[in-house]
Amino acid sequence: QVQLVESGGGLVQAGGSLRLSCAASGRTFSNYAMGWFRQAPGKEREFVAAISRSADSTDYADSVKGRFTISRDNVKNTVFLQMVRLKPEDTAVYYCAARGSLYSGRYYSGVNEYGYWGQGTQVTVSS
Repeated sequence: QVQLVESGGGLVQAGGSLRLSCAASGRTFSNYAMGWFRQAPGKEREFVAAISRSADSTDYADSVKGRFTISRDNVKNTVFLQMVRLKPEDTAVYYCAARGSLYSGRYYSGVNEYGYWGQGTQVTVSS
């Protein structure tokens, strides 16, 4: 079992920045590939960013490329999502997710590929 707790959400004006954190506990963090997803009201949960166990491979949704950066600290058992130049359409609940992986350099971009989820943190971008 892996427990995930997100933090760092809030209200920000368009063009602003936020940094989300996801603290993991329960198992060896470096054995898990990590991802960020988001869900806006009335919409399905969608992929935002993913990072491999070793942090040498990352993937981003087209809508956030160049604005969001995923990173991880395997000593502090934390994954981050740095978000800059935020837009109103980025408004959503952001979820952190984890899945065990045998491959240190592989990331996963599908909602159904993750078995562990945090409770989510609200990000609201005002225009």
